[in-house]
Amino acid sequence: MSGEMTRNARILATVGVGLALFLAALDQTIVGTALPRIVADLNGLEYYAWVATAYLVASTTLTPIAGKLGDLFGRKPFLLGGMIGFVLASALCGQAQNMAELVAFRGIQGIFGGVLFASVFATIGDLYPPAQRAKLQGVFGGIFGLASVVGPTVGGYLTDNLSWRWVFYVNVPVGILAVAVCFVTLPSVVHKASWRDIDFAGAITLAATLVPMLIALSITRDHDFSSPEVLGLLLVAAIMAVIFFVIERRTPHPVVPFDLWKNPTFAVSTVVGFLLGFAMFGAILYVSLIYQGVLGIPATNSGLLITPLMVGLIAASVVTGQLMVRIKRYRYLGTVGSVILVIGLWLLAQVNVGAPEVEVVRDLVLVGLGVGVGMPLYLNATQSAVDVRYLGVVSSQIQFWRNIGSTVGVAILGAVLSHELPQKIAAAVPPQFAGAVAAGSNAQAIFDPSATGRIPAELLLAIRGALASATHDVFLIAAGVAALAAIVSLFLQEVPLRGRAAITRQTEAEPVAAYGK
Repeated sequence: MSGEMTRNARILATVGVGLALFLAALDQTIVGTALPRIVADLNGLEYYAWVATAYLVASTTLTPIAGKLGDLFGRKPFLLGGMIGFVLASALCGQAQNMAELVAFRGIQGIFGGVLFASVFATIGDLYPPAQRAKLQGVFGGIFGLASVVGPTVGGYLTDNLSWRWVFYVNVPVGILAVAVCFVTLPSVVHKASWRDIDFAGAITLAATLVPMLIALSITRDHDFSSPEVLGLLLVAAIMAVIFFVIERRTPHPVVPFDLWKNPTFAVSTVVGFLLGFAMFGAILYVSLIYQGVLGIPATNSGLLITPLMVGLIAASVVTGQLMVRIKRYRYLGTVGSVILVIGLWLLAQVNVGAPEVEVVRDLVLVGLGVGVGMPLYLNATQSAVDVRYLGVVSSQIQFWRNIGSTVGVAILGAVLSHELPQKIAAAVPPQFAGAVAAGSNAQAIFDPSATGRIPAELLLAIRGALASATHDVFLIAAGVAALAAIVSLFLQEVPLRGRAAITRQTEAEPVAAYGK
């Protein structure tokens, strides 16, 4: 177990895991800045949200499965396999010739991303007892934030000066370094599990539940909720969910142990994680539309201006990790963070054409602070509230429900944007320009600096105003969801952060896959 590793070995292993997290986080943030230019180049504004949705559907499905397998067989093989596959899929994304290919390759990348995220935070749980783990997870939230600071800036620079394809190629050297360090530093894994312990039926039915459900939510951008396509997919998902539940209640090693929901700390943490994922991804994905579409800022500059969000995230994450081990009523930290997030999202909803950039920066700092508090808080509270043998499961479940929230958020907010934007453009365009160019291509053109010069100033201003009106509704919905998270967070039950001795005694009583035995 972690107690048998030397201090230097643990530090080296932590560096390796940190690099793995940096790789995954870098990709999530670097792509967002380039998305408007990708849409302009590959001609697919209607697929804007699909680039993120494909990744999230795949990663969400694999996260709980990888978390359970890590508990059975140890983290190292899954951490390494996730990174190698992630890097190869990044190279494929850079080769995409149309939006359909890019969406497909992002889906493949999401499969390995789910394995990677499920393994990273559970590995930290293996290496450190809760009292130290809270501080480390705050630092790892900082690593995520650091990648997020670097990502948009580098992504904007590469998009403006080389090509959007380089936002994917840049993952390759980072990935090679991360794989090398993890391969050398992470200790050997000893386990007593066999392949017969794998819940294949549960994994298959879980995927058969999630994929149609998430796709149904995603196609609401083009179909009404009452359409046969959406209802049919939701019906399939509901049937498979019932089958999945029955299987999980009967198998000795379920992918999702439903008894965990009886634990109030786990239940509240997962619900809040779902709501924060919804609100957070809404802000991160659609704020680039404000910068590049509403305010007309180039991709490089918009990347730099997103940096304050991540500075707030880093600061809040690190401070929260430190405060958790020093105060008794740490659940109120989550409530304060959610309220700050609500304020930041509400202010973003007020941004209009001609708004000062500094106002958007201020709003993003608030969003970053709000999100940063929740990252280490709910993960560490949950890890400390359950039996050690469920460490990988609960770590992946927190990420899983956050991803579900992100996917649902992207789908619903994308549907709102897709439905409202054409109507708002049609209403805003001056009569003399009506019918000159299709509303969709007009909106698409404002993300391409070379095209905006050919659009009459009056028409350009009308389109930017219509986009501002549509994003107002998007951020207002996200703020409402964050407000619900603030209410739910009040019901979190604090659990004491146990010391190393308690963890060791519990582990000896319940043998699990462990490092370095």
